[in-house]
This record gives sequence, structure tokens and C-alpha cells, in this order.
Amino acid sequence: MLLHMIHSDRPLTSEALAGYLQTHPVVVRRTLAGLRTLGYVGSTKGHGGGWVVTCDPAVVTLHDIYTAVGAPALFAIGHRTPDPVCLVEQAVNAALDDAFQEAEALLTARLGGITLAALAADFGHRLAAHPRSTHIHAH
Repeated sequence: MLLHMIHSDRPLTSEALAGYLQTHPVVVRRTLAGLRTLGYVGSTKGHGGGWVVTCDPAVVTLHDIYTAVGAPALFAIGHRTPDPVCLVEQAVNAALDDAFQEAEALLTARLGGITLAALAADFGHRLAAHPRSTHIHAH
């Protein structure tokens, strides 16, 4: 959502953002309300109103945003049984737990090195390379 807002020349409504993300505007509004509380976005009402980025994209990282949205689980893989009686399953769970913790630490560290500005620049280059892209802020 933030990249859509960064590349827009005007505020974007939650309906427009929901269209880009193929989700419901309520989901967008809930997420953006939390980001607004932390100072990442702001909104204006009325004709021509909508959401805008209010933070410095050169400073804010994906890790910042990940934390701002509640640090959801990064991996959908889980244990079949949280506290198994089977000793084999216990051993496998322990090994998986270690692997998941290492992978999550690596991923969150990498997220901390990616700024919104870097993502916006990458998107801008991709858009320039594909001028006929259907990715246009027409809403």
C-alpha cells in the first residue's frame, strides 16, 4: 500500500488501495489506521482526500513496517501437535523450531536493510522499463 501511495501524485482512497491489493477496503482502513497512529501515513477527508505517506521513505524499512503491523508470523508451517507425546515428533519439532528461529532472524535482519525508498526506486525502474504496464493509478 505504501508504495502505491509513494508513486501516486495525489492521496489514494482506501477503495483504490483495496482495488490494487484485491482486498476489502475495511482491511486497508484497519491496516492504515495502525500505521497512522505510528506516523507512517496520514489521511485527509473530502473531495480529493485519501491516504498519503507521511514518513521519510529513505529512513523507514520493511522491518519497521513489519513491526508496525504487529509482526505477524513469517512462516505458515507449523507443528501438527504442539506438545506431542511421540518422541520422534518431539525431536522433529525441536529441529524445526531451531530452523524456523534462524530463518526468521535472518529474514527480519534483511527486512531492516530495505527502505521504502529503495523499493519505490526499484518499482519506478520496473515501471519505466514496461511503459505499457497496467499498473497505473487511475482511481
